[in-house]
Amino acid sequence: MQLPGRPGAARERFAALFNPQSIAVAGASASQVNAGNRFIRLLHQWNYSGDIYAIHPKAETIEGVPAFRSLGETPHPVDYAYVTIPAAHVTELIAAARGRVAFAQVMASSTPSDLFAWERDLRVAAKSAGVRLIGPNCMGTHSPRGGYTFMEGALLEPGDIGVAAQSGGLGMDILRRGQSTGLRFSGLVTLGNSIDVTPVDMLDYYLDDPETRAIGLYIEDVKDGGGFRALLDANAGAKPVVLLVGGLTKLGGAAAASHTGAMTGGSRAWEALARQTGAILTFTLDDFLETLQACAWLTPKPTTPESGIVLFGNGGGTSVLASDAVARAGFNLASMPPAALAEIAELRLPPGASVANPIDLPASVLRENQGRIAGDILEIVRQHTKPHAIIAHLNLPVIMGYRHIENFMPNLIEALLKSASGSGTTPHLVLALRSDGSEEVDAWRRTFRSAATARGVPCYDELPQAVSALSRFQGYESFIAGRLATSYSDARSRHDA
Repeated sequence: MQLPGRPGAARERFAALFNPQSIAVAGASASQVNAGNRFIRLLHQWNYSGDIYAIHPKAETIEGVPAFRSLGETPHPVDYAYVTIPAAHVTELIAAARGRVAFAQVMASSTPSDLFAWERDLRVAAKSAGVRLIGPNCMGTHSPRGGYTFMEGALLEPGDIGVAAQSGGLGMDILRRGQSTGLRFSGLVTLGNSIDVTPVDMLDYYLDDPETRAIGLYIEDVKDGGGFRALLDANAGAKPVVLLVGGLTKLGGAAAASHTGAMTGGSRAWEALARQTGAILTFTLDDFLETLQACAWLTPKPTTPESGIVLFGNGGGTSVLASDAVARAGFNLASMPPAALAEIAELRLPPGASVANPIDLPASVLRENQGRIAGDILEIVRQHTKPHAIIAHLNLPVIMGYRHIENFMPNLIEALLKSASGSGTTPHLVLALRSDGSEEVDAWRRTFRSAATARGVPCYDELPQAVSALSRFQGYESFIAGRLATSYSDARSRHDA
């Protein structure tokens, strides 16, 4: 995507960051282990295929890679420099690049009293040296396609979620917690104070990147509000953009100013932006990650979303509370037509089953036909009610009381996943898998979650999370449907004229 004053396709401008052919590390020690050393070790661990250079005033090698005194002395130009030296030496290091470094990410920050002058001098040095600067005050970049990450324990499996965060710690939380839910990333960049490369740049890149399906941004400060709005307008909902904005309250704004020097807009301005552009605004990290799951795996419906929901699972009280959550989110429970009830009656379910919506089936019923009965019921429901979504919930500790039945547990999850949406015309399917925290139950939940995400089904720990994520995704669907309806109306008007 290209805007005035932003020459060239964004994917080309940031290719050296996300797929670097050479990486330099400034700050690794020849005598101890620090952040720079750990980063080089991660490059080795993931078999990074490009050139690696250490920048050190005296050492000849560090962690098995050749060392050079400055960024201007490496044998070949550097695509990405990971800079962990103290703030007092960063400007001199960057100035020495002299057009030979494409991107440098600076982890350090200066003291509050010197921050303005230090960032000004650093920005001038980077511009003079032809370096695009990421940070300062950040943690690193995660790029599966480039074969590198800054975080120990991160997975480099390629994914389609692009993230930028103006917080290094929060970026690590997004990586760690996101991958535990099945999310995989096309890239994640921690931006810190964003004195050069900004959230607008990252939004531009991810919108232009064919490997990114959905975008998540943690923002404390958008200096180019006009550019940000123009990109969201140009996107027109083609890719879901999930926003987590810090500093919307008076206390949060003060914390953001202390953290990154940010000046944020108020919540009303962000709510209006989301409403007018189709971006999805969230207020907590949990909401942010849960919404990204929905955006990663659900296919938006091309028409105005219906509000009918089917609740399916075990646990009467849970179904009651889930019905309340559905109503609070603005949904309705889909009506069960007589024909559907008649077909379900022919299955001759054991006593205890309630097949009006919500469909409440004790574990003693779900065990029928070694767990396959769930698929039979959901197929009838899907054909007759045509709901907007099916939310299936399992109280796993109770379900596991029947795990002695051969293949019951695998058959049950497979029966549920048969209802997964494969297009914009079939119902969405989301799962809520409840656990008691015991290792055995959590292990089954991880197994079920892995099977679900492999089939494109979002999986949550509790029903309210599933309902909230689905509600936020429906807001995005409504925006798309409205844009399509407007385009159709405009086309008809031109035709009739």
